[in-house]
Amino acid sequence: MMFYFSRTASASLIVFLLAACSTIQAGRDFDVRTFETKIERGISTQNQVRTWLGAPAGTGVNVDTGGERFDEWTYYFASGKLPDMSGAKIKILQVKFDKQGIVRGYNWSTSDQ
Repeated sequence: MMFYFSRTASASLIVFLLAACSTIQAGRDFDVRTFETKIERGISTQNQVRTWLGAPAGTGVNVDTGGERFDEWTYYFASGKLPDMSGAKIKILQVKFDKQGIVRGYNWSTSDQ
């Protein structure tokens, strides 16, 4: 439940920031495709992810349906121009780590196809 609240709150903040100025950027840009070529689930570490992407914009906890607890890092980037937002681009990446700091999963979404 916290995961969905965080994603909703982040998206709402980004939309608010985009609406507040004529041209805006929020977060730090990152290349999802490059991340996907480097990441190895079950092998890559928190230190490696930090080296590739820098410090996360947010951190939290994800508890799966079996009760297992994971640390979760969130990266995001948004840019756009007002008034029509026709060129808006938003990227969100969430990386899940086990207690040893090993990547167990990740998900990303982007408006830039």
